[in-house]
Amino acid sequence: MSQQVAVVTGAGSGVGRAVALELAGAGWQLVLAGRRDGPLRETARLGAPAATVIPTDVTDPAAVDALFSETADRHGRLDLLFNNAGTFGAATPVEDLDPAAWRAVVELNLTGAFLCAQGAFRLMKAQRPQGGRIINNGSVSAHAPRPHSIAYTASKHAVTGLTKSLSLDGRPYRIACGQIDIGNAATDMTAAMTSGVRQADGRTAPEPTMDVADVARTVRHMAELPLEANVQFATVMATAMPYIGRG
Repeated sequence: MSQQVAVVTGAGSGVGRAVALELAGAGWQLVLAGRRDGPLRETARLGAPAATVIPTDVTDPAAVDALFSETADRHGRLDLLFNNAGTFGAATPVEDLDPAAWRAVVELNLTGAFLCAQGAFRLMKAQRPQGGRIINNGSVSAHAPRPHSIAYTASKHAVTGLTKSLSLDGRPYRIACGQIDIGNAATDMTAAMTSGVRQADGRTAPEPTMDVADVARTVRHMAELPLEANVQFATVMATAMPYIGRG
């Protein structure tokens, strides 16, 4: 796998960091992208010392163009985009959600994912040999919402449409696209789960979590399939979290 090149967005923490370290351990050449230089360099220090660090605001088209241009200049090609950058936003009742807060979540989770997918698609289509893989980070919220999460839930449902369109449009160019939907991986973003979060019936209750390394291994499996095979959708979740069933 030493010649395989991957761009990981949101690589400075959480799922992005775990996936970057898993891929680095498997011999991938990495480009680490995210808004802040310091956390990206910490990811590199933890296990990806040869990684290329490119601070990038994925909602900025010019910054995304620069990310993929520099990736091509440094590595010559791109085999994988893990489209991971995202935010939950504040838990807010529908009637109180500020339109600016809505736009901020949608811009990062959906527009940022589109811009990065577009940059990867262009590069994968033009390179020789042609093709590559895009893995979008969806969420269990791409299937079922949490209370007071309308912006996050809507954006993650939209990511599923992005995944399907990329899969279809990528077929002629050997560009595969899949999606991983994650439930309660233990990261800073889900730290509140163990102390208690709002449930559908109005209660506040703790929820089980799972090791984020289990997510990283799943992404690696998806990434290392030959382009003739694709995991279209994968759900990886804490076994006992309230998702399947009525609670």
